[in-house]
Amino acid sequence: MSRYNWQFETKLVSPSHLVHSEMGEVNPAIHYSSTFHQKQFDTFGPFDYSRSGNPTRKVLEDVIAELEGGSKGFAFSSGMAAISSAFMLLSAGDHILISEDVYGGTFRMVTQVLSKFKISHTFVNMTDLNEVAGSIQPNTKVIYVETPSNPLLQITDIEGVVKLAQANDCLVFVDNTFMTPLYQKPLELGADIVLHSATKFLSGHSDVVAGLAVVKDEELSNKLGFIQNAFGSILGVQDCWLLLRGLKTLSVRLEQSSLSTQLIANYLNSHPLVEEVFYPGFPAHPGHSIHNRQSTGTGAVLSFRLPNREITKSFIENLTIPVFAVSLGAVESILSYPATMSHAAMPKEEREKRGITDGLLRLSVGLENAKDLIQDLDQALVQAKETTYVPLQNQ
Repeated sequence: MSRYNWQFETKLVSPSHLVHSEMGEVNPAIHYSSTFHQKQFDTFGPFDYSRSGNPTRKVLEDVIAELEGGSKGFAFSSGMAAISSAFMLLSAGDHILISEDVYGGTFRMVTQVLSKFKISHTFVNMTDLNEVAGSIQPNTKVIYVETPSNPLLQITDIEGVVKLAQANDCLVFVDNTFMTPLYQKPLELGADIVLHSATKFLSGHSDVVAGLAVVKDEELSNKLGFIQNAFGSILGVQDCWLLLRGLKTLSVRLEQSSLSTQLIANYLNSHPLVEEVFYPGFPAHPGHSIHNRQSTGTGAVLSFRLPNREITKSFIENLTIPVFAVSLGAVESILSYPATMSHAAMPKEEREKRGITDGLLRLSVGLENAKDLIQDLDQALVQAKETTYVPLQNQ
């Protein structure tokens, strides 16, 4: 039975099959070398300088390419390094169409960095294909998608966007951080580049900062490979090794966290103090049917809205289990406040326009017992309500 026919979980725990070593090690070797001896004057070996390529990094890049179904993978020093490097495929005068509900770091890159190089952009409601079609310009070269989006978990029809892009000679980039290739494979749906903040679910242990990109075709792979080498924001070998180790447990981690997320989403949705829960697993979610068509799971992230900043502050300060921090996708549950964390780079008026209010929270569910998490959320909500309770005027 060939590796090509293996199931996803088997591929996750067998990256050593990509290591060609006489030692037969179960885990890839960590090659701490910046340079490599060349045995011949006229012909160099596969590695010469670790910015251009390293055996440990190559194992990781080959593994993520296989998991995503692409031709070539690339490992970067952060998710934003991967995203920024992909944007370097553009030239002055080009235009980007981008999801309006997008990670704050991507928003900052597009609005404050690419604009300096005369690369323009338009934010659109990517859930509305008519709006997407009407916003494509003659110089549009990339349609950039997050689905589910961060932090409101809006769903974009990847195949629908791909059809529009192909009709207008555009590339499609998809940030697949929330779903991972376990639950969603954008390249198989027609996207050209899939991007990850591998810091999150792929690593899973809050101990690595990393970014990954996978490209569908060889020509585009060569272009991104040139940029990776020229720009040089590559992932170090120790972090490559840690990321490979984290990948081995991706399926069991994400599946367990997803089950807990469903229970927590149902609990929050029934709580009178919670105004709204954003979770694609709900049948009432506007993108539920599209998400079910293009993904095989609902993921381990949800967002929910409390009435105001005062209640939100009290709620956070009374929680005991989730970590209150930036990031997501780890074995520990992480509660984030997008207004001052993931989307702090976005001006307040832009945040509020997108529904990122002062009462919005994002919860990445970890591996704690779901009952414990719900009890903790419940007592914190009780405390928040009591702390901020204001009597009615007629009482």
